[in-house]
Amino acid sequence: MKTKFLFGWIIAYAVAMAFLESAVVIWIREVLYPDGFSFPLSEMDPGLALTEIIREAATMIMLVAVAVIAGKHFTERFAWFILAFGVWDIFYYIFLWILIGWPGSLMEWDVLFLIPVTWTGPVITPVIISVLMIFLGVVIVRGRDKGVLIVLKGWHWALLIAGSLIVITAFAMDYSRFVLKHYTISELINLPDSDGLFRLALSYEPEKFSWLLFIVGGVVISVVPLSLLLRREGDKK
Repeated sequence: MKTKFLFGWIIAYAVAMAFLESAVVIWIREVLYPDGFSFPLSEMDPGLALTEIIREAATMIMLVAVAVIAGKHFTERFAWFILAFGVWDIFYYIFLWILIGWPGSLMEWDVLFLIPVTWTGPVITPVIISVLMIFLGVVIVRGRDKGVLIVLKGWHWALLIAGSLIVITAFAMDYSRFVLKHYTISELINLPDSDGLFRLALSYEPEKFSWLLFIVGGVVISVVPLSLLLRREGDKK
């Protein structure tokens, strides 16, 4: 199957997913934030909160499923996954902006993910990571039609994992710092129930994003697609 054909359908799938998610989020905001989304978060029924977490997990499964179908080997499947993920995430914000005029600025804070803890950050930060994901995905899959098998080596994976963990830490740091002002790590481990933590989360307001960690993680991730691109260009000469 030609790469251009797959690329077109993967992009279409990711854009459609983005619209679907933006529509769901718009409905949630209409119910919980009739005056517009803002921090602190509105109180949400625990069952609805669990549903939202499961929905996020289901989204990841959908992206993995289409990547497994499209790819022939692990690296290629990984490339299709991050390519679809990046397109999905960027168009999610594009559709929100078109439909409800949010975000008003790329520096506006958003809740990015809820697994395993709340991730927050300015909108521009997930967009930057999505661009890096698309870049890496395109570099890998472009060799498909030319019969070039690109396999990520151990040091590539080490950099990707290290960079991703640094970026995730940047996303989770502000919320984690907020929680640790009220609970010790020992208390969190031995927490008898989650009601107290759930109520605490509803009072959370973002304060400071760790730009240094984010930039370091982004640079580490960037090394991989740049090295693959330079190696491919070198092979042409």
